[in-house]
Amino acid sequence: MHKEALVGRANTEAAKPFYRILYVQVLIGLALGVLTGHFWPEFGAALKPFGDGFVKLVKMMIAPIVFCTIVSGITSISDSREVGRTLVKSMALFYLLTVLALLAGLMAVLLIQPGVGMHVSVSSLDPSVAAKFTKQASATGFTDFMLHIIPHSFFGAFADGEVLPVLLISILIAFGLSRAGDGGAMVTNAVASFSHVLFVSFGFIMKLAPLGAFGAMAFTVGRYGIRSIGSLGLLILTFYLACSVFVVVVLGTLARLNGFSLWKTIRYFKEELLIVLGTSSSEPALPGALRKLEQLGCRKGVSGLVLPMGYSFNLDGSAIYLTLASIFIAQACDIHLSWGQIAAMLGLMLLTSKGAAGVTGSGFVALVATLSVMPDLPVTGVALLIGIDRFMSEARALTSMVSNCVASITISLWENACDREVLARELGQGSTPAPAPAPAIAAAPLVREEKGWISTTQSAA
Repeated sequence: MHKEALVGRANTEAAKPFYRILYVQVLIGLALGVLTGHFWPEFGAALKPFGDGFVKLVKMMIAPIVFCTIVSGITSISDSREVGRTLVKSMALFYLLTVLALLAGLMAVLLIQPGVGMHVSVSSLDPSVAAKFTKQASATGFTDFMLHIIPHSFFGAFADGEVLPVLLISILIAFGLSRAGDGGAMVTNAVASFSHVLFVSFGFIMKLAPLGAFGAMAFTVGRYGIRSIGSLGLLILTFYLACSVFVVVVLGTLARLNGFSLWKTIRYFKEELLIVLGTSSSEPALPGALRKLEQLGCRKGVSGLVLPMGYSFNLDGSAIYLTLASIFIAQACDIHLSWGQIAAMLGLMLLTSKGAAGVTGSGFVALVATLSVMPDLPVTGVALLIGIDRFMSEARALTSMVSNCVASITISLWENACDREVLARELGQGSTPAPAPAPAIAAAPLVREEKGWISTTQSAA
C-alpha cells in the first residue's frame, strides 16, 4: 500500500505544470523580489509586510503542530526510557556539532583574514547600535535560558509561540496520557485528529510562500541594496564559505557514516530550504520538515522531539557566525588575541549560542552577549556588521536548517526508529508534496508496523 502510494504521488507531481510546483513558485518569487528591490528600492522596501505576514502566519501554527506531533509520537512509544535516550543522544550530538561549527568559523576567519588591514578605531564606532541589543543579550544567560523554558502558565506557552516551553508541556502531557490508560485514549485520538487538521490548514498557508519570499527578498535588497555588500564582501564570502565547508564536510560525513546521502536530503527538503532563504528564518520550515521526516520513515516520537529541540540547541549557522564575527572585529580593530583568549571565547560561545535561542535575530544577539563579557573585544564592534547582517542571516538559517534535518534522521537511525527502506526510496525519488488526508480517515488510530511506526493515514496517503 505504501509503495503504491509513493508511485501515485510521484505520477501526480510529474503531471503538474512546472509553474504549479511550490519550490518553482518560491524561486520565481525570490527572483522577482531581487529585481524589484534592485530597480525600485523604495517600493521593494515597502513590501516588507508581505514577508512579515507570511512568517507570522506560520509561527501561529508552530506551537499547536509541535504539541500535537510530540504528544502523538510519545504516546505511541511503549518504552518511556526511549524518550530519555533520545534526549541524551540529541544533546550530545548537538553539542558536538556546535563545537565543530565554532571551529569551522574560527578556521575560516583565521585563514582568509577578512578584517586585516581595515584599521578601525574603536572610538569611531557607534555605541548606540550595540545598545539596542544589550538588553536582549543580558537576558540570555544560561540560567535565565533554562528558567525561560518553564512557561508562566499552560496556555502562556502557546500564546508566546516559543518552541521550548511548548516542548516541555508536550512531554509532560504525553507521559500523562501514556499513564492514564483507557481514560486518556479519547484525548490521544483527539490530538491525532487535530494534528491532521493542522497540517491540512498549514498546506493552505504554504500556498502563500512565494508571496512571502517575494516580499522579504524585495525588502532586503531594497532597504540594504547590493551596494551594501561593498567593502565587507570578503567577510560575507568568508562566512558563506565556512558554512558550505561545515555542511559538506561535517554534515556530509555524518550522513555518510549513517548510510544516507546529504545531497539527496537537501534535495528532499528543497521547498523548506527555499522558504528559509526567502524569509531569513528557519521557523517557517518547521511544520513542513516535521511532515517530511515522517514521510522518510522516521518515527514521530523521535523526529518530533529532535527537530524542535534542534531549533534551540543546534544553531550551527549562528555558531559559525559567532567565531567568525568576533575574530573579524578583532582583526578590523587591530586587537591581538592569544590562543588562551580564543579558547576562553569558544567556551563562552557554547553557552551564549544556546542562551540566545528563540530570540529574534539570535545570532546577532548571541554575538552581543559574547562581546559584553569579553573584556578584550569592544561590543561596539557590532556596528561594523549591522549593515550586512541581513545578508548573512540567510546562511545562518540555511546551515542550521540542514543540520537539524540531518541530525533528526541520524538520531532516528540510532534509535532504530527509521525505516531504512522507506528512507532510501524517498530520498531516491526526491520530495513530493503529500496530499491532504481524506476526512474519512482523519481520525484513524495509530498502528505499528514491523519496521517503524506510522499512522494509518500516512500509509494510505
